Order: sequence, then C-alpha cells, then structure tokens
Amino acid sequence: MLASISAYTLSIWIHVSAVVVGFGATFAEALMFPVAMSVDKRHLPFVHKLGIAINQRLASPALALILITGIYQTAKGDWEFGSFWISATFVIVIVLGGLLGAYFIPTDKKLATLVERDIAASGDGEIVLSQEYQDGAKRIGAIGALAGVLVIAAVFLMVTKPGA
Repeated sequence: MLASISAYTLSIWIHVSAVVVGFGATFAEALMFPVAMSVDKRHLPFVHKLGIAINQRLASPALALILITGIYQTAKGDWEFGSFWISATFVIVIVLGGLLGAYFIPTDKKLATLVERDIAASGDGEIVLSQEYQDGAKRIGAIGALAGVLVIAAVFLMVTKPGA
C-alpha cells in the first residue's frame, strides 16, 4: 500500500523536519561552552560564532517554516486557532523568534567581541575572562535553557493536543 501524500501531510513533514533541524542544533549549543572551557578558552570565540551561525542559518529559517506550516495546518485541518494548545504554541514560537533576533544573536556577537578582547589582553599567558564576559555567558546559558524548555513544551503541546 502506498502512502497518501497530500499538501497537508507534506506540510506536517516540513513542520516536523524544521523543528528537528532548526532546534535540534540549538540543544548542542549547551555543550559547546563547557567543552571549549575544558579544552582551551581560546576556542570561546568560535563557540559564539557557531552559535550565531546556528541561530541565523538554522533556527531562524526553521522558525519561519514552523510558523507558516503551523498556520496552514490549523487553517486546513480540523483545528481552531483559539484552542489552548495551538494558541500556546504560537505564543512560544513568537517568544522564541523574539529571543533569537533580539537576544541570542546580538548577545553572542557581543560575547564573541568581549572574549576576543580578553584573550588578546591575556597574551600568551593564562586567559583571564572578564567579569562582564562571565556574567554574559552565564545569562545566555540560563536563557538558552529556558528556550530549550519552551521548545520541549511546544513539542509536548503538539503531540498531546490538550483540550482537543
């Protein structure tokens, strides 16, 4: 028996693929910082530049696809935009989009500049990270964890459809 492929099922495939590709990579960002710290602090600028690339080239386009296909599926499916699980997930998508554009990307750019400055100031000696950099790195890590929880919450809502 061949699978029935419609525009709707194709939209679901695009939607799920965008979540996996776009946000799967962001979870790896949580490992990059501690690994760089344990190997050599001179890798920290790369960590921030990779975070920027992931957020600009994977997460942001994926978020656009997730939003477009989510709207399409709600409009074409047997769903209501006012349903809690749909409304809550749209709010999560909007919050994540705001965090990507207004916080993660500019903050990683700032942290990359700060850590490059700290590395240059340390010369060939042990790298001393400024308090400004350390505070910023802790903050972006905490907000990154929150964003991860939001992604998992959205997946939970999409799978369980509470109240549907």
